[in-house]
Amino acid sequence: MTVFSTESFADHEQVVFISDDKVGLRAIIAIHSTRLGPALGGCRMYPYADEASALRDVLRLSRGMTFKAAAAGLGLGGGKSVILGDPRKNKTPELLRAMGVAVNRLGGRYITAEDVGTTVDDFAWVRQSTRHVVGLPEALGGTGDPSPTTALGVYHGIVASVAHRLGRALCGLTVAVQGLGNVGWNLCRLLADAGAHLVVTDIDATLAHQASAEFDARVVEPEAIYAVQADVFAPCAMGAVVNERTLPQMKFRVIAGGSNNQLARDEHGRQLRDREILYAPDFVINAGGLIRVASEHEGFNAAKVDAQVQGIGATLHRIFELASRSGTPTQSAAMQLVQERLGGHAAGGIQSSNNNLAERVA
Repeated sequence: MTVFSTESFADHEQVVFISDDKVGLRAIIAIHSTRLGPALGGCRMYPYADEASALRDVLRLSRGMTFKAAAAGLGLGGGKSVILGDPRKNKTPELLRAMGVAVNRLGGRYITAEDVGTTVDDFAWVRQSTRHVVGLPEALGGTGDPSPTTALGVYHGIVASVAHRLGRALCGLTVAVQGLGNVGWNLCRLLADAGAHLVVTDIDATLAHQASAEFDARVVEPEAIYAVQADVFAPCAMGAVVNERTLPQMKFRVIAGGSNNQLARDEHGRQLRDREILYAPDFVINAGGLIRVASEHEGFNAAKVDAQVQGIGATLHRIFELASRSGTPTQSAAMQLVQERLGGHAAGGIQSSNNNLAERVA
């Protein structure tokens, strides 16, 4: 397995491999950039097929966190960590405490939080070994689950996208929501309250039918979601959902959702523009959760968090206007905003757009 020659390495500042046989811990921490501040990013636990897959994932995700923090105007850099293992079988308090020890050794250069395969409650154990952790349970002075705030940011982003592309409000429009996890479910509630009609799908059929009852939503099979007649497509599950297979099926006018790395490749952003489908870049629209947990690091201020999350809509409007003036895909315009925030420096390969950032699930 190579590191420096890996395409996803992209000038990362630091990559740390962790092993603790006593507790069964194998993990990787990737710090992409600390130019704007300490690197903040979640700790994912996933049964990767091999070490190379885990390395590729953590490198791409950490670079994406640099983009997200910069676009959100936060004084933070980008990082990520992954634990190799099945969270349903291998996650123990001892393993989580050992992960906290590994984070602590970095002296504050990396701040961790919950992610796929880990929970807010898990970080009560991580917190026993390090103070460099956010997204803690409220009982420990944290702000709890950030998913509702992520969903709220996505909602504001959809409102801005619809206003820009269609010149109207959400009421009466149809939104197709892919994925009914914490973010997708909370987003459905907000959309339904705004008067939107919902089409939903999830690999968990029980969840989908619960959404049907709760939000008067129409349920479709997972593979059918790409071809439904809807004004907005809101992917809130897997990454790389805009690809060679799915894009020809799409009749949406807006794509704006909570999942990371939605474009399989850069060229798909250009193809969306050619098809007159407005794309809200994922690392901009889904920054609400990051904004919330970052506030724990700085001292939680609810009013400030609410203003920043609502500001996601204004940031997207700026990106859409820039893309329109320059004739570039919205993803490229968003990367220009990131470069401005980073002072024009091509930290970690940023100047080369997202360099196929979205090939992996986020």
